[in-house]
Amino acid sequence: MEIIIAKNAGYCFGVKEAIQRTFHAVDLHRDKRIHTYGPLIHNPQVVQKLESMGVQSIDDIQDGKDSIVIIRSHGVPLEVYEKAKENNVEIIDATCPFVRKVQKIVYEYHQKGYSIVIIGDPTHPEVIGINGWCDNKAYILNHVFQVDSLPNFDKLCIVAQTTITSELWNAILKELNHKAKVVEPFNTICVATRERQSSCANVAQQVDAMIVIGGYHSSNTQKLLQISKKYCKYTYHVETAEDLPMDIIEKMNKIGVTAGASTPDWIIKEVIEKMSSMDQNNNERN
Repeated sequence: MEIIIAKNAGYCFGVKEAIQRTFHAVDLHRDKRIHTYGPLIHNPQVVQKLESMGVQSIDDIQDGKDSIVIIRSHGVPLEVYEKAKENNVEIIDATCPFVRKVQKIVYEYHQKGYSIVIIGDPTHPEVIGINGWCDNKAYILNHVFQVDSLPNFDKLCIVAQTTITSELWNAILKELNHKAKVVEPFNTICVATRERQSSCANVAQQVDAMIVIGGYHSSNTQKLLQISKKYCKYTYHVETAEDLPMDIIEKMNKIGVTAGASTPDWIIKEVIEKMSSMDQNNNERN
């Protein structure tokens, strides 16, 4: 069995930075309560590890009164910072630089009188956070057919959730171009996301089966799953090595592996080692 690992699989810069800053905070502030604003990343194993270290997730900044709160890479609405001051919360801001860029664009163009469209998942914390930088007045789209229900605009600023696919961006942007006199599009899909999706597609076209590793609630991992299925019929989403469909994998000659931006290296390693061990045992028996 040959195992091909996609380039750019696993932690992206923003997630890695958020995790490092959290662990550093735990070491540095042993006498203080530390929280994350929402689960730090969409990976249950990492969240469980943080909880074992005393780092609890909160959904309301007021619940972090008189403590340290870490803003995860997804970012938060602008009002959260003001509420933090009111509740004596020390903020450690680990918002991803790519997400911060989107927030600033939305804030600036909202102030200029533009209507805002965010292309992305309206329930995702990153999108909720971005919307909070334009008074929660953005139109949020994640399907082309939703464009028809929009009014016509005078001036329109369009941004993207950083982890959506280029296909979705291009499809919706094409339709939005007819909706306003002035259209200012900003393709804010992050570089790491583009590279991860591209290398995923490249590997998926070469293999008999594709393993996509990541949290089941991870948005960017779901995108990798969609891309893999487009090119490889036998595509499987696993969260840990225990989820591998070993009875199917052992029949394949070439396996591709990719992982979402919030998937730790140790989980990727365990998945690969389990498949390698199975292959070695099969070879020894034969």
